[in-house]
Amino acid sequence: MSDLTPQSETPTPTTDKITQAARETIYLCNFRVSVDGEWLCLRELNDISLTPDPEPAHEDPKDPITIERLNLMNMAKLSIKGLIESALNLGRTLDSDYAPLQQFFVVMEHCLKHGLKTKKSFLGQNKSFWGALELVEKLTPEAGEITASVKDLPGLRTPLGRGRAWLRLALMQKKLSDYMKTIINRKDLLSEFYEPNALMMEEEGAVIAGLLVGLNVIDANLCMKGEDLDSQVGVIDFSMYLKDGGHSSKSAEGDGQITAILDQKNYVEELNRHLSASVNNLQAKVDALEKSNTKLTEELAVANNRIITLQEDVERVKEESSYQLDSSRKALRSDSAPDGQALGETRKQLKEETLLRLDVEKELEVQIGMKQEMELSMKMLEKDICEKQDALVELRQQLEDLRAINQQLGHKSQSAESSSKQKSEAISRLEEKINQMSGTVKQLESSEKHLVKQARNLNSTAGKLLQLQQ
Repeated sequence: MSDLTPQSETPTPTTDKITQAARETIYLCNFRVSVDGEWLCLRELNDISLTPDPEPAHEDPKDPITIERLNLMNMAKLSIKGLIESALNLGRTLDSDYAPLQQFFVVMEHCLKHGLKTKKSFLGQNKSFWGALELVEKLTPEAGEITASVKDLPGLRTPLGRGRAWLRLALMQKKLSDYMKTIINRKDLLSEFYEPNALMMEEEGAVIAGLLVGLNVIDANLCMKGEDLDSQVGVIDFSMYLKDGGHSSKSAEGDGQITAILDQKNYVEELNRHLSASVNNLQAKVDALEKSNTKLTEELAVANNRIITLQEDVERVKEESSYQLDSSRKALRSDSAPDGQALGETRKQLKEETLLRLDVEKELEVQIGMKQEMELSMKMLEKDICEKQDALVELRQQLEDLRAINQQLGHKSQSAESSSKQKSEAISRLEEKINQMSGTVKQLESSEKHLVKQARNLNSTAGKLLQLQQ
């Protein structure tokens, strides 16, 4: 009989699973939607206690503004903690497409927007935290570089887009925590932009600035050219912060493979960019050499024309000098009496023509030397162009090979993602089977209790019958 009695004190597998699931759950508590519907916050399980948190004497614990500040602080803690853990597990430089990093910027944007004063202008009401961030330049001169870079970025038309770009540049410089502490310590200047009960004016802002120190251990490389920071919608994705221990342990191997493929893909893309840049530089050099080659060809043609003209001048001078010599000889022969004056003029003219001929011959020699030098430089340029073209062909071949490798890696990443999806579907089916088996176990336990009751009744009736027979 003792064997048939159920042991209610020992824990069953079902109760263990329920207890473990309860420990791994994150509860959504103390959440509310603000008037403009911009944010929705959750609170972490470790922050929930059975006893109420001690509140300052001057604040009401049920005040909606206080609850908003606490929720934003808890949300910032979850975002920073998740970003640091995922970045350290990933082990590489983060880029703009990394989901935890995007969610971190969204949370920081909500924190900076909390309690902003509304400024009225002829265009309407405006609420932007860019004015508060510009204070950093006045308090810390080294932050002027970030502000100047933000103002020089093309495509930013709104103060909200400039504020988002400023957050990204400060994170890349690993100065975000220092700059936030600088402006939080000057509440007299912040009062121009924030209400007295805003997050940046209370202790929660100092806590968030202290939490940002942990982000100095990660490296980020964010490209903001071509990214539309003005019209982005900052929505917090709560699914990223829900704990799921079973899935993470089962899909760790698949995530590692995907991470390796992504690292290889990023390396190939970086190498591809370097090769493209080198190809563009070589192409620019080839174009410059072709232009200089064309210019030298034109100069060579001009020099050839000049040499031909000088040769014609030399021939003409020779003919004129020979004609004058013949005429002078004929005149000397024809005249019986020597004419000293005519002979002197003829000799003087002959000397001038001879000097002119010598000058023309020297200039001709100089032009011939220049022509030879230009022909030599032309040959060297043609040889250099041929070498550059060969190198350009090789680089283009390498670029095509890298593109093919990039496509293969893309196919591998797609196959890895599909396999991970199949694994997750199989895991979900297994979980459904486990739930069904737990239901059948509960039914068996209830049937077992019913059978125990029937056995007890049979034993009691059998005892009564034995007593009656005796």
